[in-house]
Amino acid sequence: MTEVNLPLIIGASAIDSINPCAFGVLIFLLSYLTQKFKDKKLILKNGLIYIFGVFITYIIAGILLLKIIQSLGQLTVWVYIGAGILILLAGLVEIKDYFFYGKGFSLQIFPGEAARIKKYVNKVGAKSSTAFFLGVFVALVELPCTGAVYLAILTLMSFTGLTTNYMVFLLIYNIIFVLPLIIILYFVYRGSSTDKFREWEMRNKKYMRLAVGILLVALGIWTISRVI
Repeated sequence: MTEVNLPLIIGASAIDSINPCAFGVLIFLLSYLTQKFKDKKLILKNGLIYIFGVFITYIIAGILLLKIIQSLGQLTVWVYIGAGILILLAGLVEIKDYFFYGKGFSLQIFPGEAARIKKYVNKVGAKSSTAFFLGVFVALVELPCTGAVYLAILTLMSFTGLTTNYMVFLLIYNIIFVLPLIIILYFVYRGSSTDKFREWEMRNKKYMRLAVGILLVALGIWTISRVI
């Protein structure tokens, strides 16, 4: 396989979409909204707007990062080698968390930013704008936790550049990435407890990290092999 294709995009985004970081913030937000508001339509609206904020931020970030990586890669192949090594190391950290979760370094939202997220969630009310800007903020600060797979795909795309096909691939990737969030929102809207989703996340997060880790190791090796 010499270039990014649709099966790779679907597979990578599906694995990336089960990242515990993305789940955790939405569950926390919905838990807060269901306690504060009884209007299910308001909860659904704010949840969808929050998810849209995450989606649009990832799209814009993807386009900008792809162009930056491509520009730097034209200067020296060491940019691609460095990116590949970084992706590979991120994968090993995720695999480590399968065996030793919570011990040593992990890919996660920085503690200070996690506290800010909780603070901003408490400000989400009836106004749609607050839910949107929360989605934008969360998408930016959770990149250290969720962005490794995205970085790998963008690095591989940068060998060719932002073609029309790749723009479509970015849209597909991010639609799949937010799809589990939409599913969680739907079930909460229909009356499911956020506690059930939190419990499911806690039981399965090490398996999620293992899947992400294996994917990252493969993508890291592939990236390095493209330039050596």
